[in-house]
Amino acid sequence: MTNTKSIMIVGVGGQGSLLASKTLGRLLMNAGYDVKVSEVHGMSQRGGSVVTYVRYGQRVCSPVIQTGEADVLLSFELCEAARWSGYLKKDGVLITSTQQIMPMPVITGAAQYPADLEKNLRAVCSHAYIVDALTPAEKAGSSKAVNVVLLGLLSKMMDLPEGAWKEALKQCVKPQFLEMNLKAFQLGRELYNV
Repeated sequence: MTNTKSIMIVGVGGQGSLLASKTLGRLLMNAGYDVKVSEVHGMSQRGGSVVTYVRYGQRVCSPVIQTGEADVLLSFELCEAARWSGYLKKDGVLITSTQQIMPMPVITGAAQYPADLEKNLRAVCSHAYIVDALTPAEKAGSSKAVNVVLLGLLSKMMDLPEGAWKEALKQCVKPQFLEMNLKAFQLGRELYNV
């Protein structure tokens, strides 16, 4: 067992942050880690920011991740990646979808969606995987599978067998959506070489 590791999952309401954190928590528990998961819903019911902390190790005392402590920031939306990037360690890994979901102030014209987000994220994070996760999600069968596509990409970076990830998905996904999610997961693994 290693020291405590921290993974922060961010997105907007409806993107599946909670399913991703549940699957990741199940995977790590199955692997024998002590796991703490904390969900911060925010305005998730209205398409607002959703943040979930997943911490694991031999013994984890708190589920909370402080600024500069996350080993991995897993983001399902580009602006959310920028919003929470300060939580990454200096050598942390950023995994984000290029998907852009316009918040209400942008929709109403009161604000503009930030420009140059990809460039800015690469400037502050030397280990940034900024990928189109929406296209493979749609190929798998649903635009809502971006979360599982990115879990597939994350799986290539963690020292846990592929079968263990698939088993965790089987334990967390409703049977009628399992095949689609397994396909999304596999397509996400293929993004690692991008």
